Amino acid sequence: MQDTRPDGITAMGAVDLAAAIRGRVVSCVEVMRAYLDRIHRLNPQVNAIVALADDAALLREAEAADAALARGAAVGPLHGFPLAVKDLDPVRGLRFTQGSPIFADRIAETDSIMVARLRAAGAIFIGKTNIPEFGLGSHSFNPVYGTTANPYDLTKSAGGSSGGAAVAVALRMQPVADGSDHAGSLRNPPAFNNCYGLRPSWGRIPAEAKDVFSPGLAVLGAIGRTPADIGLMLSVQAGYDPRCPNAIRQDPSAFASLRARDFSGTRIAWLGDCGGQIPFDPGVLELGRSALTTFVEIGCTVEEAVPRYDMEQLWQDWLVLRALTVAAALRPFYDEPRHRALLKPEAAWEVERGLALSADRIIAALEGRTRWYETLRRFMEAYDFLVMPTTQVFPFDKDLRWPETVGGRQMDTYHRWMQTVIPVTMAGLPALDVPAGFGAAGLPTGIQIVGPNHGELACLQLGGAYDAASNWVRRYPPPLN
Repeated sequence: MQDTRPDGITAMGAVDLAAAIRGRVVSCVEVMRAYLDRIHRLNPQVNAIVALADDAALLREAEAADAALARGAAVGPLHGFPLAVKDLDPVRGLRFTQGSPIFADRIAETDSIMVARLRAAGAIFIGKTNIPEFGLGSHSFNPVYGTTANPYDLTKSAGGSSGGAAVAVALRMQPVADGSDHAGSLRNPPAFNNCYGLRPSWGRIPAEAKDVFSPGLAVLGAIGRTPADIGLMLSVQAGYDPRCPNAIRQDPSAFASLRARDFSGTRIAWLGDCGGQIPFDPGVLELGRSALTTFVEIGCTVEEAVPRYDMEQLWQDWLVLRALTVAAALRPFYDEPRHRALLKPEAAWEVERGLALSADRIIAALEGRTRWYETLRRFMEAYDFLVMPTTQVFPFDKDLRWPETVGGRQMDTYHRWMQTVIPVTMAGLPALDVPAGFGAAGLPTGIQIVGPNHGELACLQLGGAYDAASNWVRRYPPPLN
């Protein structure tokens, strides 16, 4: 029997909550009240959900959702779910700032493709989740809403750019969350907050862009307390859209209910620090390695193996493509003096680097990306999955802009401390962050399960088996509760 008290409602996973709502075990109004109570109690301490809508208006929407159930209307898989959307996506009628003072007062007039799908699936939008300015950097602070704090230590960073989303999920202020990932934004925040995050393959979730033909580096995805919860969210987010010609043409319904798999004999390569090429703070790499025992317990074979590739060259190629994409997006603001003055220094730096690029250097970086994908494709002929650390540091002081040293090495850019996520970004492969345990200071970290191209379902299934065997999320909830 489901616990229908407020804390029992918010303790339900997304899959169980959806079943409870459809079965009318709990009402949408009860669900909304339970989540709003929790948000009002906890969110002021962490600043994860911003632009929160009016309680009375949200409860009226919940009443309408209950009325639809009462009259037997067909409902979607997220019917009655309170969801705050990452503030990089527009939600019709809600503030849409992208963390920038340039857009501090903007109200979105339309939904994005993904948000329209969430709305059609029955979600009730309660607000937005906090981000860094324009999503740049893996630490969620901006001049519009301020900084998001880590629920395991309120003096520490929640990660980014989906920092608000990860904290909202970890603290059970919403059942599941959307997010996006260019340089670890669906992986670093879940690792910092002891939950799960999926970066899908490029094209799995269609998204608007000025150029819809060139494969980008950023993707949309989801964060949850279990891989099954992410699967439910992905089943709504994913699917072909004619506005995105390279979107994957595949029925996403298989993600909604993950079937258990036997992983006996599954081959996993542990990449670790890529043969010493990527630095880590003490304890992070060791925790990742110790988490490998869980894969062995469920029948996998794990060996340490690293593809032969120059990670510094891969990083330099990524820097080029990163600057190119950021400059394309932000140049209109950079070119306007009054807007340029409002850009954070890291954003202006990216634009300036992007504007200085030659065609030859861009082509060389694109070709480098292709060589890396082919290297991994061949390497994975011997392995079913790759596993590597999600972060190089534990959650750091939230008053820092970014860590300046890692493992004794000086960081030369504002994102170098997240180099470990870039191999996945550049290959375009799906990756699921899973919890890996806690360091000496009681702060969490994670590891990435990397699957073959379009292998999200396999990542989620392996993640589900790992979750059942490890129980990190259920055993170690945030002390802020």
